Amino acid sequence: MSYQRKFMEIAAQEALSNVGTQIGGPFGTVIVKNDQIIAQAHNCVLQNHDPSAHGEITAIRQACQKLGTHDLSGCELYTNAYPCPMCLGAIIWSNIKTAYYGNTPQDAAEIGFRDDFIYQFIQKNCQDPKVLNLRQYDRSITIKAFQAFQSNNDSKLY
Repeated sequence: MSYQRKFMEIAAQEALSNVGTQIGGPFGTVIVKNDQIIAQAHNCVLQNHDPSAHGEITAIRQACQKLGTHDLSGCELYTNAYPCPMCLGAIIWSNIKTAYYGNTPQDAAEIGFRDDFIYQFIQKNCQDPKVLNLRQYDRSITIKAFQAFQSNNDSKLY
């Protein structure tokens, strides 16, 4: 598989079609497998009242439903902008190994999106209480579910 401009054009059109709709931001995504579009979506954050409804996340959800799996191995993702940290995580968790993007994080920042702010927080090992006060407590209580999962060998996800 290699980059195909026609799929980026579709991702860019998804983004452009969302401008002025009050559905979400100007972000569009296409997921392809074997040169066929499996899913295409745009940002639906405002419409769904869901901060996770980015174009990539929405397309990943659609692709998983269509294929009946949580594992999108063999798929490629086209998005009009560099994925935010949440979307990047979802792309990795879904086992998509190739993602193509158009616009840079700086391009997104110039129109008011704060992806870079989150990347900086991550680079500081998530240790900035002005952003998020992230603290660990009671591991002895919470580890029990992980131990039970580990001993239940038939529960392998990846």
